[in-house]
Amino acid sequence: MRKLVSIILSVILLVAAFFLAKYLIANKKKSKPLTEKIINTAAYTKTVKNSTIPVRISTTGNLVAKNKIDLYAEVQGVLEVSKKDFKQGTHYLKGETIIKINSDEFNANLQAQKSNLFNAITTIMPDIRLDYPNEYAKWQTYLQNFDINKEIQKLPKANSEKEKYFISGRGITSAYYNVKNLEVKLNKYNLKAPFNGILTESLVTPGTLIRQGQKLGEFINPSIYEVSVSVKSEYRDLLEIGKKVELYNLEKTKNWIGKVIRINGKVDTATQTIKAFIQVNGKDLKDGQYLEVILHAKPENNALEVGRNLLINNSNLYIVEDSKLSLTPVSIVFENKDSLIVKGLKDGAQLLSKPIPGAFDGMLVKTFKDNKR
Repeated sequence: MRKLVSIILSVILLVAAFFLAKYLIANKKKSKPLTEKIINTAAYTKTVKNSTIPVRISTTGNLVAKNKIDLYAEVQGVLEVSKKDFKQGTHYLKGETIIKINSDEFNANLQAQKSNLFNAITTIMPDIRLDYPNEYAKWQTYLQNFDINKEIQKLPKANSEKEKYFISGRGITSAYYNVKNLEVKLNKYNLKAPFNGILTESLVTPGTLIRQGQKLGEFINPSIYEVSVSVKSEYRDLLEIGKKVELYNLEKTKNWIGKVIRINGKVDTATQTIKAFIQVNGKDLKDGQYLEVILHAKPENNALEVGRNLLINNSNLYIVEDSKLSLTPVSIVFENKDSLIVKGLKDGAQLLSKPIPGAFDGMLVKTFKDNKR
């Protein structure tokens, strides 16, 4: 009887152990909870809408006064004080004296040469009365009107070869041209303004000894300017003499309208550019100022303008499809300083409007509409 009870208890224990083990094994295989994928990368997009884009070629150039002269001394002497100070920023009217150099010594020499000419003509008057009686009156009138304090008058015209040889042989002709040469040189002691303008450079002061060939300053006309720009040779068809162009200061706060007046016929071998010269006038323009020049080209149809910073590998842009970045090839039509004109994107596509650091093809993103126009 005891033996039977022992067997029954053993069987019960074995069955209980089996179910306990099965229960423990079943509890170990817990299913993992499902978690949603969290996308932290924000992508700003704009809807592609192709249209006709005007092509505007932008370049910069240095503004230079069209009428600019460097003032040099052709004579020697001490710089005198004039009505206006010879300093930067001084305005002069056309014909007004800019520089006056002391010419007392030179003027005295000129007076002496005039006196020598007068004496030479006086000496030959008796011979003219005897040999050329018909010509005596004109030479007598010339002497009567001779004034050494005024500009010398032209010698009377010889009416015969014999008279011409006689006058020349007595040294009258050479003495006359010697005086004329000195009179021309005397005018160089006073430099006068060739046009209305302003002094932009002053290198000497009154009392300074001026030497021949010395630079004295710079004088410009502040009403008309030129700006030279270099344009790629492929855009040479856009350059036409007389064509109007837009000009802006670098801050884009002011603008002017100019026109092309000259085009260089040679292409720069180093840069493959052509130089064009644009004339412009207006307020607030200064010599040496940098300006941005805008040339208008033929507009491109079915195109889109995008920022240069969006371009990938020089020929691709990112668009967003099903919350993923997709690298899409495009064709670049024209390159501006800060933007590109491209073709190849379909209308309605969601173009990435702001670069994403570390972006790659297929990257999951959360899109936001870029409302900036």
